[in-house]
Amino acid sequence: MKVQKNTIVSLKYRLTDAQGNLIEESSGPMVYLHGGYDGTFPKIEEAVDGHDIGYETTIQLEPADAFGDYDPELLKIEARTRFPEPLEVGMQFEGLLDDADADSDIDEDDALIYTVTDLAEDKVVLDGNHPLAGLALKFWLQISDVREATEEEVEEGHPKGAFGLDVEGDGLDEEDDYPTPPLQGQRPTLH
Repeated sequence: MKVQKNTIVSLKYRLTDAQGNLIEESSGPMVYLHGGYDGTFPKIEEAVDGHDIGYETTIQLEPADAFGDYDPELLKIEARTRFPEPLEVGMQFEGLLDDADADSDIDEDDALIYTVTDLAEDKVVLDGNHPLAGLALKFWLQISDVREATEEEVEEGHPKGAFGLDVEGDGLDEEDDYPTPPLQGQRPTLH
């Protein structure tokens, strides 16, 4: 069976930076619903579309095609007293870009995942960029399985119980009920 719209695709992958330094290698396949359902990057879908099991390719994604450009405005310095102890570099917190009170009409979808990048006695430096923002990435891909999606999977826009790429950097797939492999640290809320 060929990869086409409304098929469930399983891909083995190896992710490196543009210089070939290993970032991640799949221990199990990335599984997504093919056909524009945001289960993976569009350039990955384009690369495997129309191919059979066993097909291999390597593609490079520029930052705009992957996790975006690095945005220095997503760096925040906050008072350490706003955070639980023990606090360590690498911990992650979910919050809104700007301080917002409880009565705010800001949508929860605007919340970012902030990573603690530096600690001082009374301050915490947080970075709301995806850890791979600003990087050109190379993906080696191999199709390991293709099957027809069920009606329910097409309706919901994702495969049942599968892991995909964390394209939004929030530790969850598109429907927020099938977590990707765990993020480092904890995820309490900033506000």
